[in-house]
Amino acid sequence: MRAGDLLGKQTVDILLTVLEVVAPVFLLALVGFAWVRTGFSYDIQFVTRMAMSLAVPALVFTALQKSVIAPAALSAVSLAAIAAYGAMTLVAWAFVRLAGLEIRTYVAPLIFGNTGNLGLPLALFAFGEEGLGYAVVVFAISAIYVFTLGIWLVSGGASPARVLREPMVLATLAGGLFLWQGWHTPRFLTNTLELLGQMAIPLMLITLGVAVAGLRPGRLGRAFWISLLRAGLAVAVAWGVGRMFGLAPVPFGVLVLQISTPVAVTSYLLAEKYRADAGAVAGLVVVSTLLSVVTIPLTLIFVLQGI
Repeated sequence: MRAGDLLGKQTVDILLTVLEVVAPVFLLALVGFAWVRTGFSYDIQFVTRMAMSLAVPALVFTALQKSVIAPAALSAVSLAAIAAYGAMTLVAWAFVRLAGLEIRTYVAPLIFGNTGNLGLPLALFAFGEEGLGYAVVVFAISAIYVFTLGIWLVSGGASPARVLREPMVLATLAGGLFLWQGWHTPRFLTNTLELLGQMAIPLMLITLGVAVAGLRPGRLGRAFWISLLRAGLAVAVAWGVGRMFGLAPVPFGVLVLQISTPVAVTSYLLAEKYRADAGAVAGLVVVSTLLSVVTIPLTLIFVLQGI
């Protein structure tokens, strides 16, 4: 086979892989969007509480418990994720100050991506169970950061004790302990937790579509350019940090995907609760999520070719 034909085949294979990864993610989100747009009711508070209190913690715990990832590799990903979020914080802060934007409104959305609703399924579909194991670690670090620095940025006061009450954080700590010690829950309990965890990804994706459908965005022109800039900066930061820590291909790909996910709906909820400019944040959520239809496949192609 000629070099040109081989390169063409590899390109087609990568494109098909990307389509297989991103299509289920956006189709399930579209289900949620269409569900509420056609007039059906959806109790987003109940579903979100059930997902974050039961389904996601079960998914996180079982993913870590049955993971075959070496603890040292998970430690490397944890440190890389902390470094990446630290770098994103500095970049976001500098950009907001230079652009003359309101810190309480714009810094948090620029830092925190949608590592739960989008990041976990993307990692699972792109890199399998191993990728999911790494992704839940990045997700947990992101959640801890949101409930400390995120709240402090938006409201002016953080509550570290609140982090320790989050079921997802507790599940991560317990799962990490089981992984480290090589422990396993009884089979009947493992089966129960796996069934609960299987609800998490479809619930989160459908709820993402519902949440986007219900947002009332503002300043869409500004949101477009900020979202585009954030997508590029996030990939650059995660790529640089991943190379600096010498991550293996799968954790490297997971880190880049997780950090570069679009603005999290959580940022809008925080802005609404603590009276920042919720309309502007809603605009960032909607625009960055719509842009992710293009940016996520491009990022995934970039990652797959780079590793």
